[in-house]
Amino acid sequence: MNKAPLASPAAATTAAASPSVFIRLLPITLAVFIVFLTIGLPLPVLPLHVHGTLAMSTLVVGVVIGSQFAAALLSRAWAGGMADTVGAKRTMLVGSCMAACSGLAYLLSDAFSALPAGAVAVLLLGRLLWGCAESLLVTGALSWGVGLLGPQHAGKVMAWVGMAMYGAYALGAPIGVWIYRHYGFTGIAAACTVIPLLALALVATVRPSVLGSVKRVPFYRVLGTVWLPGVGLALSSVGFGVITAFIALLFAARNWGNASMAFTAFGMAFIAARLLFGHLPDKLGGAKVALVSVLIEAVGQLLIWRAEGVMLAYLGAALTGFGYSLAFPGFGVEAIRRAPPESRGVAMGAYVAFLDVALGITGPLAGMIASHHDLDTIYLAGGIAVFCSTAVALSLLVRPAVAIPQTGKGGLQKSPL
Repeated sequence: MNKAPLASPAAATTAAASPSVFIRLLPITLAVFIVFLTIGLPLPVLPLHVHGTLAMSTLVVGVVIGSQFAAALLSRAWAGGMADTVGAKRTMLVGSCMAACSGLAYLLSDAFSALPAGAVAVLLLGRLLWGCAESLLVTGALSWGVGLLGPQHAGKVMAWVGMAMYGAYALGAPIGVWIYRHYGFTGIAAACTVIPLLALALVATVRPSVLGSVKRVPFYRVLGTVWLPGVGLALSSVGFGVITAFIALLFAARNWGNASMAFTAFGMAFIAARLLFGHLPDKLGGAKVALVSVLIEAVGQLLIWRAEGVMLAYLGAALTGFGYSLAFPGFGVEAIRRAPPESRGVAMGAYVAFLDVALGITGPLAGMIASHHDLDTIYLAGGIAVFCSTAVALSLLVRPAVAIPQTGKGGLQKSPL
């Protein structure tokens, strides 16, 4: 991977905002957006399908939702290694194919609707496939973007890739409700099979990035350098996790109508934060931005907990999205600063693995809480978990990144960030 020249924060911000940077990232982010529609489409209907149509418990709902993130966690090292060795383009191509296979598994599960246990088993297979696909797509996109723009723009790359992901959630959720209403879960499954093929065709036309020739650092060593910002990411991701898994059931229990607008509020606020303030992690430092962001996110969770009407729940979802939007690149910039320059693909995989841990645990654990308490209690727990990430941000503020050993030419090199 070609090394980018050093740049001041102000210059980095100016360059990151230029049209050329947007154009260079556009094919990557557009491919991510297209494939992640297949997460957005089933978000508001999959919990209702499992809990209502298949008559499964909230714990099973949590397991089905969380299984995707467990699979993503287990595949992060593989995805990071693939991005660093065979290239980000091939990594994203494989991820798009696996996403389409996940949709096929959804279709097959629908054929077992008369046998709920069998339908859930095949659904789990589909979620596991999508977890691996998500790992390949996100790791490939982040590695590709940083390779194109240089590590001094890592925050901007994360901002644009994140906008593509959560913009797909925001748009996909209401579309998914419409498809489910008119065509049932079969329509959702069919869409999830076809849509990733569009991204596959798009990525295939883009020129791959240049691979570096330096020696790679093992995954476990990279994990050791990014674990602290990773813990911050994990705790801040709990708010997103409980909205993903249980906001649809909360709306149904309160007779507030479908929850698609809650996902849209989350996604639109997420995008707005990235558009308005996405340059701040690179400019001001990731830890400072993360500290403010997680406080906003925690407030959003508590608003959902205490909501007595649908508008307050929408506001809570929006604040959760706004805060989480900048927490991800905030902690992520700190992770990049601590990672070996020659293994940034692995570093991205290691960092995002903490997101998988959080979301994989959040679903089943929140399901257990819901089975013993009211559904709104989940969001009190989410607010507490998110607030705990402030301790990580404060720790990163007092423990700045140090020089990173590079195994290529030149010996030690400080992070360009």
